[in-house]
Amino acid sequence: MKQQKLLTQAAAQKLARAISLVEASLDGYAPYDPHAIYTPKELEPYDALSDRFVRAVETALKFFRSYERYLYATNSDTIRDLLNRMEKLDLITSTDLWMAMRDVRNRVVHDYMPEQIANLYEEMVETFGTELQKLKAYLGGSKFLLKGQ
Repeated sequence: MKQQKLLTQAAAQKLARAISLVEASLDGYAPYDPHAIYTPKELEPYDALSDRFVRAVETALKFFRSYERYLYATNSDTIRDLLNRMEKLDLITSTDLWMAMRDVRNRVVHDYMPEQIANLYEEMVETFGTELQKLKAYLGGSKFLLKGQ
């Protein structure tokens, strides 16, 4: 149990760092213009946001797995089951939201119309970014069960 606690604490710290990188991208975010023709250099902030966001979501899922094992000594069979459990623990707002966040990787890799790309970045900045920031606050708050145990 002590080993799993240490693993979960390390996963929580890694997640907080990953979310901090997303926050850095959010701080400098300028809305994506679907009508602009961007140079590769101008696309770098959007690429960084996408990469950091996907990495943060994947890191969150690894943390959730570790936290679940710490609390219940088992792991869910599916991502949906894992997210349902995290929702019941109030770590996340909703399973459906996180399923959509997880789907961003697939949406980013495929070529979409510029309007769809603009909507995707808007979701990352507004809804999804806010969700990651709430999770980071939870990890740093008194409700996180690993502190002091």
